[in-house]
Amino acid sequence: MATTAIPDSGISGFSGFRAAQRRLAAALEEARLPEESERPSLESARAGHTEPPRLANVELLEDDRMRAHEIAGEPVVGFSAFLDGIQVSRIVAHDDGLPIVHGTVGAVVRERTERRLGTWRSEFEERLYAPRGFLSPRSGDAILNAGLLVADTTPRKDGLPDEAGRHPLSLTDAAVSAVQAHREALELSIAEAWLMERGQPLYMDGSISGSGRVAASANAVGILRSHRTLYGDVAAMRVVLGLKAGERSSVFAVASPNGWRATVASWYLRLRESGDPLWGLVRVEMSMPAKAGGPAAGARADQISQWILAEASPLALPDSRWDTTAYGIRDCAQFLKASIR
Repeated sequence: MATTAIPDSGISGFSGFRAAQRRLAAALEEARLPEESERPSLESARAGHTEPPRLANVELLEDDRMRAHEIAGEPVVGFSAFLDGIQVSRIVAHDDGLPIVHGTVGAVVRERTERRLGTWRSEFEERLYAPRGFLSPRSGDAILNAGLLVADTTPRKDGLPDEAGRHPLSLTDAAVSAVQAHREALELSIAEAWLMERGQPLYMDGSISGSGRVAASANAVGILRSHRTLYGDVAAMRVVLGLKAGERSSVFAVASPNGWRATVASWYLRLRESGDPLWGLVRVEMSMPAKAGGPAAGARADQISQWILAEASPLALPDSRWDTTAYGIRDCAQFLKASIR
């Protein structure tokens, strides 16, 4: 995927989906615009399309086997701010049957001051995502002159456009994946800025492993709420899925098989209990301890777990995932949704 910066066209600021569609409607050679009823985000349409569930082996950084640890003491407020991101992708037009996708990404840090949350920094970006290798020269020029950054989503083989990947749904999936990558990059960029300028504990919705700087910071904590991948063998899973409210698992290392992401220390924490073994369960990420196998990893996990448990109240209702959503993250999400047109 390549991103092309277009010359200054006099268009500034955040223009939005409808403005992009108007600019492309007359310029594309074989344009077909979606009807109003066809405009739900592609993320909504792909809600059920996820990676297959699996177990992954891990290296323990604490204990000789996976164990349950009770978090002693009362929850303690420790986070100074919350970070969340958003992405919205829509097909802005089809050109000769090829989907042209408009994608918007945003990220915000909401800082807590005297028990109130206010925006420390927010950033938004928008792009067009198009398989330029399949477009006619005229349509390709129209995309580049639309006043937005353009990400090329052409599937390639041996450096040339791969005609086998021309299926509209494949091209749409590639565009949404590209939008997701840009969203994560924006989130990590604003996280790096916070950690450099403020240097205070930051609650991040998602992984911290995508940035070496963020993953190495003692003030960055990632909270993951989806569990398509569960870390540990069958015996470990019995411990994890049997955690009670206010208990955490042993700390373990999560490493990227291809080395593209930083290695982080991680553990499971149960916020609330129910009959569903995944309900109220989060996986936490922090920077790797200086020495594996020592008491430092467990002590740090206990402290951060106290901070996370403190954020379980007030409830993040009416969020559908309120069992694992901190109120500060819901606040970020509301801000971001209100900012996207």
